[in-house]
Amino acid sequence: MNVIGKVLPVDGYYVSQKRSLPTGFEKSMTHLYQPLIGIEAVSLFMTLLHDIDMQNMEVPQTHHTLMNYLNMPLDEIYRARLKLEGIGLLKTYERLENDQSVYLYELQEPFSPSEFFKDEMLLQLLYYHLGDEKFNHLKNRFYKKQPHKGQDITAAFNDVFQTFHPNDRMMDEGEYSEEDSTAYSIDFTWIKKMLEQRMIPAKNILTSSNKRLIVQMMKLYELETHEVEKSMLWALTDENTLHSEEFKNACHDVFKSKYQTAAVKLTEKVESKQKPKSIPKTQEEQLIQHLETISPKQLLEDLSGGNHASEQDMRVIREVMTSQGLPSPVMNVLIHFVLLQSNMKLSRAYMEKIASHWSRANLKTAKEAMGFAKTEKNRYQKSTAPSKSSYPKNYSKEVVPDWFKDRKNKNAKKASVANNNINAAKEKEELDALLKNISNSNKN
Repeated sequence: MNVIGKVLPVDGYYVSQKRSLPTGFEKSMTHLYQPLIGIEAVSLFMTLLHDIDMQNMEVPQTHHTLMNYLNMPLDEIYRARLKLEGIGLLKTYERLENDQSVYLYELQEPFSPSEFFKDEMLLQLLYYHLGDEKFNHLKNRFYKKQPHKGQDITAAFNDVFQTFHPNDRMMDEGEYSEEDSTAYSIDFTWIKKMLEQRMIPAKNILTSSNKRLIVQMMKLYELETHEVEKSMLWALTDENTLHSEEFKNACHDVFKSKYQTAAVKLTEKVESKQKPKSIPKTQEEQLIQHLETISPKQLLEDLSGGNHASEQDMRVIREVMTSQGLPSPVMNVLIHFVLLQSNMKLSRAYMEKIASHWSRANLKTAKEAMGFAKTEKNRYQKSTAPSKSSYPKNYSKEVVPDWFKDRKNKNAKKASVANNNINAAKEKEELDALLKNISNSNKN
């Protein structure tokens, strides 16, 4: 990552503190955070912490002063700052004062040692950085497991008080709420339907703590939704609850089989050298870009003019997607292809046949899947075309004039061009219809 020039030595900074630091935070920074983010980031945090009492709020300190404090070049200080931001220990704000950048570094509260060991993602990362022996030593030293308190029967505000009279519809909806799912990058509605299809009570599985664990493991191991579902099913207990340790192990096993890497460790993110994505110019490029970003459910609704996707179609898509391990963009192309080839009917047998072929081809993007589908379709059409050398048995060879051959070749070329124009027109018509449906659905 090129960080030269991101911050200048003459740029000023102030330091503030979100809230008071917990007891034992120095132990957390030294023994728990430092293995993850390095000594430079920890030194920067501690320096900024002690700068709070030393700073003049009317005149900001410069980053040149910070370089002298830490005896570090500014690019290393900038990288250390990014690590603090990424791990959740720092928030940075920038403003202009007299055409000069001034930063506010707001220190966030680190976990105490006991709280650190309750965060599943940090816990897993620390384990991979330190190894089993050192990790268990720290856990035994800092984490004191609390005795089981029993069932929490404390009355909540809504159990005691009421500020309005709910109508009958609200009473019928039950206690389960989907509000938490909006805060996560994973579609818990999809997972809830998957569990209900298997007669598993979603309410027991999708608790607040389990949702947090699911999101953390998905983020840590960079898993797809269907891979998370597979790990959840593996970790279910006989009482239909989620065993957290089994779930974490299952996620790690999926990660190992997927990437075949030796360890999970925090590393600096490499800046992409690829050119920025260009604006789609053709209708096909527009379609590919759309298929890369939407969910299969949204695609079905777009193709049906905004109507809700049926439970049966979603069940077919879910089963094919999870059994073959297709990424969502590839699944979208498969749905589009099958619907166009089957007169807008979602044939499960036809979809499974193609999905197994695409899975073996290891397709990852909508563009790859679209090109692969076209190639296979053209190959099939050529293989089923009548052979040019199929003559009747009583065919007698005669001398054919050159002018007749030329005319026959010209007619054949005209027919080929006409067929290509018809196919291109048909494909353009299909793209027009699909993009029109998508546009109308988005407006609604």
